Amino acid sequence: MARLGSLLLFSCVIHTLSAHSDFFTSIGHMTDLLYTEKDLVTSLKDYIRAEESKLEQVKRWADRLDTLTSTAVEDPEGFLGHPVNAFKLMKRLNTEWGDLENLVLKDTADGFISNLTIQRQYFPTDEDQTGAAKALLRLQDTYQLDSNTISTGNLPGPPSGVRYKSSMTVEDCYELGKIAYSDVDYYHTELWMAQALRQLDQGEESAIDKVTVIDYLSYAIYQQGELERALELTKRLLKLDPTHQRANGNLKYFEFQLEKQRKEEASAQEEEQKHVKSQIEKREAQRKRSKDPLPERKKYEQLCRGEGVKMTPRRQSRLFCRYYDNRHNPRLLLGPVKVEDEWDRPHIVRYHDIISDSEIEKVKELAKPRLRRATISNPITGVLETASYRISKSAWLTAYEHPTIEKINRRIQDITGLDMDTAEELQVANYGVGGQYEPHFDFGRKDEPDAFKELGTGNRIATWLFYMSDVSAGGGTVFTDVGAAVLPKKGSAVFWYNLFPSGEGDYSTRHAACPVLVGNKWVSNKWIHERGQEFRRPCALEEAAL
Repeated sequence: MARLGSLLLFSCVIHTLSAHSDFFTSIGHMTDLLYTEKDLVTSLKDYIRAEESKLEQVKRWADRLDTLTSTAVEDPEGFLGHPVNAFKLMKRLNTEWGDLENLVLKDTADGFISNLTIQRQYFPTDEDQTGAAKALLRLQDTYQLDSNTISTGNLPGPPSGVRYKSSMTVEDCYELGKIAYSDVDYYHTELWMAQALRQLDQGEESAIDKVTVIDYLSYAIYQQGELERALELTKRLLKLDPTHQRANGNLKYFEFQLEKQRKEEASAQEEEQKHVKSQIEKREAQRKRSKDPLPERKKYEQLCRGEGVKMTPRRQSRLFCRYYDNRHNPRLLLGPVKVEDEWDRPHIVRYHDIISDSEIEKVKELAKPRLRRATISNPITGVLETASYRISKSAWLTAYEHPTIEKINRRIQDITGLDMDTAEELQVANYGVGGQYEPHFDFGRKDEPDAFKELGTGNRIATWLFYMSDVSAGGGTVFTDVGAAVLPKKGSAVFWYNLFPSGEGDYSTRHAACPVLVGNKWVSNKWIHERGQEFRRPCALEEAAL
């Protein structure tokens, strides 16, 4: 009966998981995996009790995961808010459970194997594991974290927000380095193979040996133009394994190349000086991150770190906090909303305590079963597609499906004075591991005349964004053109106009959602369109942002 109950529980979890993919793009959906993993541990321990004497190695594995998952399911979203935990979950389910399966298959017991085999078809895929790994690399770059900081789990943020600190093993670091290597990303290959080697040198036990790590590391360094360092590492490798065929070949090649450089130095000192200078410049260029198509990458990442443009004291003095009832709106007279100016141009305002905890939970409850990988509209084809620069899952909620959504829409209309009849449905988004949305415009530009043609409601005149969770570190909304940065605060909402009163697009509203470093980010937004607003939007600039 116990096994039957376990199987029935598995089938329920399977039904939930089978409807979704791209687990790494939503922390909300990844919580299901924790329960699945916990169930697998329970099944595994049943099997261990039957053959404990022969499976001591498997028992140690299960005990370790039992402790981990028991802690994790007490607060799944909080646990997965730490990106190292999320990466390790992807890696365990995609790789390590498979290794365990091979071990257990050597025995005759098939009860646990059958359970595990059934579950594996609903486990995260290679894409999920790779996506979680690349998210860690993205966080490393954006927030300028060294590999040891990530590996030890000492991520920035308030202590209360980093409750589930987790460290990385040599195998974890090696896996990150291999994924970077597969992408011909030798910069990150070096960082993570060097970290794996550092932990091995410190005495950490691992199934990965130093020879394997140094082999990758030396090649990554060579590809970045540092011939002498590559040679030193190759010599170290050969001390550990004198018969290593590739290292022996590399040793001769590296020595030949260095000798060639020395002869060039002796024959043409002046030319060599120029050559050395060009080589240094070349190496520096090679050691930089790969070419990035995003023109404002540096500014975007600075703003995400809390650096970059700051408003002058004179401009700051013009920002105010106030109570607002939108010209004595009947529904706001007794309870005016609290408004804070976040930025002046474009005028970005924040409404505090504008959505209750119970409303947030209802919105999440309605949205979670429908969350799907967020898409973008291809500017050339107009086709919706996924993109590496938008890592989240989203769902759309209509007003008629629940009174809470209707109430929220009415509240937005009362506060902004804009008609919601032509607005898009409420979009709910949950960001995944290192979840982000790189700089973009909400409105359709002149070179995208058909951006919202199918809707028949004109361009997006304004954006309303609810923050439905606090985020311990990262996850801010930044406006790269002007240098504004707005941090998530649960229960608040920010609002801005995308179009000028003339209908022209305001290009200063280009904005981005910074990668979530620690925590779980839930937002919901309302894109309001210009049709129906002709007599509703105030023309005065002072009132235009309200």
